[in-house]
Amino acid sequence: MMTAASLAASTQPLAGVYDVALLDLDGVVYVGADAVPGAVAHLAAAQQLGQHLGYVTNNAARAPHMVAEHLRELGLSLDDTDVVTSAQAAARLVAERVPAGARVLVVGGAGLVEALAEHDLTSVDSADDGPAAVVQGFHPTVGWQLLAEGAYAVAAGLPWVASNADRTVPTARGIAPGNGMLVEAIGAATGVRPVVAGKPEPALIEESVLRTGARRPLMVGDRLDTDISGARRYGMPSLLVLTGVTTIEQLLAATGDERPDFVAADLGGLLVAHPEVHGMGGAAAACAGWTARIVDGQLVLSDDQPTADDPAPPDTVAAPLAALRAAVAACWLAHDDAGSIELDTSPAVELLGEMMQ
Repeated sequence: MMTAASLAASTQPLAGVYDVALLDLDGVVYVGADAVPGAVAHLAAAQQLGQHLGYVTNNAARAPHMVAEHLRELGLSLDDTDVVTSAQAAARLVAERVPAGARVLVVGGAGLVEALAEHDLTSVDSADDGPAAVVQGFHPTVGWQLLAEGAYAVAAGLPWVASNADRTVPTARGIAPGNGMLVEAIGAATGVRPVVAGKPEPALIEESVLRTGARRPLMVGDRLDTDISGARRYGMPSLLVLTGVTTIEQLLAATGDERPDFVAADLGGLLVAHPEVHGMGGAAAACAGWTARIVDGQLVLSDDQPTADDPAPPDTVAAPLAALRAAVAACWLAHDDAGSIELDTSPAVELLGEMMQ
């Protein structure tokens, strides 16, 4: 159910409520070549609870079988068909716009080439090769020459589909430029904007639901502007995890379509109940023994749990989640009441960070 503070509640673990978790990859399951700490164990436990896992990525650089092999190397159990990429969604959009067997200029890598082949479309790398459309997706080898070929073809009036418009991508060394920055290069040269397949646009979400056969899907992601906004616009519930791009501060300030239904430190959020949040009047909320209030512009968290000497000590697993949910609800209530306001959340964010370690 939805609470007064706009967060959803669940008396059961989310893995037992939603038949398919549509998992973003970068920043959720892995960062670079390495798994997010705890992710493999959490996902194995979700599967034990009967939840099917679909791996959904805005990154079009690799073909699904390559992504699946990487995930298996990390210790996950899945089939190649459990991976859905923005390249596949982009290829479907292209196929809807060109004749069967057409040539398509690829500003990207193998992921797009393989996805186009599924639709019997031929990949080329020059505007002089007679393409009927341009498709663009992130790949670390994309450079000036290929961007120029894309610009020539787009300027000539060909349909242009981009796998996604993410401006950044998380890597093991930090945040790096994403496909959105490369899309902007062609856009700046031509004055044209592409049709976008990836989240938050609906094509990738529709492709994921189609390929996984989901009936009660849950989107799981780390980005407010793509994963969460895309799910909200599609009408699908979502879980935000704090292992990737989004910080606690950004979550507390989220508005509109960028507000998730559920929040958690990591993928362990699939394995627990999410207690109800109660509005307390004004910018205040309570959740499972924790209260959060906005006092003179500052977020104040209070632990109303029993003490360690009490016969019923606090649940050290549930406490961080309850505190986070109360803090999120209080800040959202404050923003809804007063519009865009500056809140001092630093002490509470530090406390939450310590609790979730």
